[in-house]
Amino acid sequence: MSDKKRLTTSAGAPFVTNETSKTAGPRGPVMLDDYQLIEKLAHQNRERIPERVVHANGWGAQGKFTVTHDITKYTRAALFSEVGKETEVLARWSTVAGEKGAADAERDVRGFSLKFYTEEGNWDMVGNNTPIFFIRDGYKFPDFIRTQKRHPKTNLRSPEAMFDFWAAQPESVHQVTILMSDRGLPVNPMHMNGYGSHTYSFWNKDGERFWVKFHFKTQQGHKHYTNEEAEKIIGKTRESYQEDLYNAIDQGNFPKWTLFIQVMPEADAEKTAYNPFDLTKVWPHSDYPLIEVGELEMNKNPDNYFQMVENAAYSPSNKVPGIGFSPDKMLQARVFSYADAHRYRLGTHYEALPANAAKSPVNHYHKDGQMRFFTNDFDNPDAYYEPNRFDGPTANPEFEEPPLKVSGDISRYEQQETMDDYEQPRALFENVLEDDEKERMYFNYAAAMSPCSDEVKERWLAVLKKVHPDYEAGVRKALENVDSDVNTVPVTDDSKVRT
Repeated sequence: MSDKKRLTTSAGAPFVTNETSKTAGPRGPVMLDDYQLIEKLAHQNRERIPERVVHANGWGAQGKFTVTHDITKYTRAALFSEVGKETEVLARWSTVAGEKGAADAERDVRGFSLKFYTEEGNWDMVGNNTPIFFIRDGYKFPDFIRTQKRHPKTNLRSPEAMFDFWAAQPESVHQVTILMSDRGLPVNPMHMNGYGSHTYSFWNKDGERFWVKFHFKTQQGHKHYTNEEAEKIIGKTRESYQEDLYNAIDQGNFPKWTLFIQVMPEADAEKTAYNPFDLTKVWPHSDYPLIEVGELEMNKNPDNYFQMVENAAYSPSNKVPGIGFSPDKMLQARVFSYADAHRYRLGTHYEALPANAAKSPVNHYHKDGQMRFFTNDFDNPDAYYEPNRFDGPTANPEFEEPPLKVSGDISRYEQQETMDDYEQPRALFENVLEDDEKERMYFNYAAAMSPCSDEVKERWLAVLKKVHPDYEAGVRKALENVDSDVNTVPVTDDSKVRT
């Protein structure tokens, strides 16, 4: 008898043949009772699941997080409890707008999501490669995403919709400035930062709360493509990020990031000149300097991409004792919408899948539903409701989070457009972007905006003028050159990757 494993059906019965269908005769029809054929075809019809509505095109890896600095005075979270402590991590990076199969090297914001498998449950850090976002209120998120997807009539991307929306939401100019700059097109996941973006909170064992921002700084350095360089890459391969990430890890060149946090005492939220919970704003480092926490290392390619990356389900609702939310409106909206998206895409029990299953004990009273492939009866089938007298799991007030102390005028957190929306992008334009990067940004704008109507162009140029007159003038000139067919995109002297 051969030592080879025996091919079976999904029910364990041996396959007779995996080559030919069973027929009624040499030329007869295929028999309906050839169940092995039917099973094989039926399974193939169901191999795909709904792709993510947002961040559909992504790349993932497994690794670890190691604490290098003590921050226990800020948080009781177990994963930060001692220097040297290691926690398993599953990471996924992605573009926002592209569907599955879209080119990796497109100008877009990148998702940067991490799942920490802690002894107190999973903590999901669901962020982007930018410290801010386009909007500050979840009410506008569905509208924003529709502008990034396909037009209902043409089924094409619509620059008209994008800039029309952004012009009506001037708070977006900060993020759009970053998107159109060099950092809007990193060469791969290893050469970009990751941010929690939102304001979260820490709380320690004494019940003290602190507002916090998460910054994962790449140790590989920043590298970016120009539009021309990206076009050449896409002409050769649409999977450049997947190739770079997989090959780096496969060759032992494990990418690393350093985690820093910004910490704000709880009471300071009522003193800052800006709304610290506004997702379109950053906290000045001069006021709240970076504090080093630890190192993230991604060192393993998943054995099965679909199982560990496509099935990965990240949500800000996955938090652990010592880490909490804030009055950030976008964060509050994401707490619901992300988990709900996973229930739709993966099923009722999506968190029991290998990519999402906690390494710590899981005890809950959720019942039945599709794909209930685990027991969850706590060794006592009578304990299926709560409270019960059968020693089923009970809640523990020991982990109660301290109450929020944000008070003051609630209208402060209801602000609409103000000059505050232009101050930080003005500082970015004046103090951070070099002259050569500004020139490239102007041409990136021209390439993106040239299909737009004159009305939409003028509306967005008016927003840029409020940031800085030179900003508006530079983009206007680049657009005029496009319209005159004399535009040339500036590239590096050696036409290689820009760092």
